Amino acid sequence: MPPAPPLRLALFEPDIAGNVGTILRMAACFDLGVDLIEPMGFAYGARAMARAGMDYAAFARVTRHVDWDAFVTQASGRIVLLSTKGAVRIDDAMFCANDILLFGAESRGVPEHVHDRADLRVTIPLVPGRRSLNVAVSAAIATGEALRQINGWPQPSG
Repeated sequence: MPPAPPLRLALFEPDIAGNVGTILRMAACFDLGVDLIEPMGFAYGARAMARAGMDYAAFARVTRHVDWDAFVTQASGRIVLLSTKGAVRIDDAMFCANDILLFGAESRGVPEHVHDRADLRVTIPLVPGRRSLNVAVSAAIATGEALRQINGWPQPSG
């Protein structure tokens, strides 16, 4: 079995358990690590998260961080923030194998100091007048594009 891709997903102070569960399920299916940056708006392991993640959440490689500073201290890759205020369109962005794809809280995104710390800010273009996508949908789009670029899709067995 090839080694797991070093690409990671990070969720900044997520507040909807079902979205976290969905992202954990996706990460487990692609063998990606997930960083959860606290505080979260729900008790970790809540039934809603387990329901969305189903039994896949048990396979997710999760690291919890007590706050943003604890996360940044251990971050070893480039922090790529997905944001409605992004500077680079996702179809123009160049992803690297050790990137950490960072997603903000569903209700408020990320504060300015987090936005400013990002090494790359990426936006998913929407039709005019639409505010934003669900964070789990954004995570899936960004993960798919990053995996495509770094040739990180799982290889068939056998």
